[in-house]
Amino acid sequence: MRRVQGRAPSIAIIGSGFGGLAAAIELKRRGYQDVVLLEKADEVGGVWRDNTYPGAACDVPSPIYSFSYAPNPRWPHRFSTQPAILDYLRSVADTFDVRRHIRFGVEVVAATYDEDERRWRVDLQGADGAGETLDVDVLVSAVGQLSRPAFADIPGRAEFAGPSFHSAQWRHDVDLAGKRVAVIGTGASAVQFVPAIAPEVGAMTVFQRSAPYLLLRPDRRFSQAHHRLFRLLPVVQLAERGFWFGMLELLGVAWIYSRLVAGVLKGCSWLHMRHGAKAKPGLFAQVWPDYPIGCKRVLFSGDYVPALARPNVDLVTDPITRITPTGVVTADPGGRETEHPADVLIWGTGFKATEFLAPMKVTGAGGRVLDAEWAGGARAYYGVSVPHFPNLHLMYGPNTNTGAGSVVYFLEAQARFLGDLVDEVARRGCPLAVREDVESAYDGWVQDRLTRSVWSRCTSWYRVGGSGRITTNWPLLGSQYHHQARFRPGDYEEVA
Repeated sequence: MRRVQGRAPSIAIIGSGFGGLAAAIELKRRGYQDVVLLEKADEVGGVWRDNTYPGAACDVPSPIYSFSYAPNPRWPHRFSTQPAILDYLRSVADTFDVRRHIRFGVEVVAATYDEDERRWRVDLQGADGAGETLDVDVLVSAVGQLSRPAFADIPGRAEFAGPSFHSAQWRHDVDLAGKRVAVIGTGASAVQFVPAIAPEVGAMTVFQRSAPYLLLRPDRRFSQAHHRLFRLLPVVQLAERGFWFGMLELLGVAWIYSRLVAGVLKGCSWLHMRHGAKAKPGLFAQVWPDYPIGCKRVLFSGDYVPALARPNVDLVTDPITRITPTGVVTADPGGRETEHPADVLIWGTGFKATEFLAPMKVTGAGGRVLDAEWAGGARAYYGVSVPHFPNLHLMYGPNTNTGAGSVVYFLEAQARFLGDLVDEVARRGCPLAVREDVESAYDGWVQDRLTRSVWSRCTSWYRVGGSGRITTNWPLLGSQYHHQARFRPGDYEEVA
């Protein structure tokens, strides 16, 4: 048994989504048993537990949006919906005996490194409001980048008289049948729920600030025959995984290395979106983006633009000036205002992706507060470690998002990194922190690559404040991250 400071190491993981499960499985494989996952909800799943809006699905094929060591021969579709992904995460938690390590209904509100004890003191709050403190040797944050809903700062937001909710907090008790529905935002969630609810609403007005590029989603239903084949001949599903990994890497090549490939994909998007908009004159001019392809995440959908072409759906591109109790007000280029009446308001405005670990207060060695250290934008060595925060490690941390591939593939590399790091902590018997010079050199390289990338050429959720430092994305291909993100003992220093 590995030991830290003369005893078995204790490890706390915050969150039980893909990242938390990946970390726990890797640590348990290496013999660590004093592991606890702290989950504020009552079930595993992270964003796939919380996002239950109509049409919720993943735009990455399920054979690659899953753990390599836990293939699922029973995926109902190639691009699976939220219930199927949540079922998969539940089964993974059960199969790898993670559930007994989870404490449900506890939220981490703060974490402080105790320099005398050389341990982390974690402040918890239960569902009943009661407080509690937990001391551990190693603290792992797996709260992800897409866990806190974001709302546009529009005057009058609180004045709307009807039901108003974010797509990540869907109100299933609100009957949309025959209602006038206003949708603010046209990101990945809206692209899915707009087509799902358009047939039942009386009228829908979609307010678009920035149009997404769309490519056809080559979905298909997997039949019982497919399930049987995947189960009896796992190599077939492995081949499907390999094919889609290659296709996603090709997208990465387009965004990072080849303008020629990017141009081909832009042409495919143009044909696809123009075909979808043909039923409504003038619609294509509204939905065709005005920024370089790949600058924002390209989305996969075959029904979003046709949904906008329905007679009961209007797309509005004039900016919103305010919200009233009865609707949404926009202003045209001449300043003339129009109020669009609505009974229900749905926010499809995404997440606070650049506010890592918020709203927790994390205090490291020397009283350093993580929010202050990250005042100009979050940064971490391979997205995992931050100088002066010993034995604090991150899953899906800064600059580990992908503009084209599967986040799960990145998480497996981070779990491997984490396991090697914890092994070294146990071997040395003392906390470790990444060296400041090592992290600084790494961050300089990452930001240099990113400032020359397509992601620096427009405003997006990848950037602090929409136009500042790029804190979410890895600058190269997923395979390059998997190869480079390796724990090296010399990059870390012992903390007395």
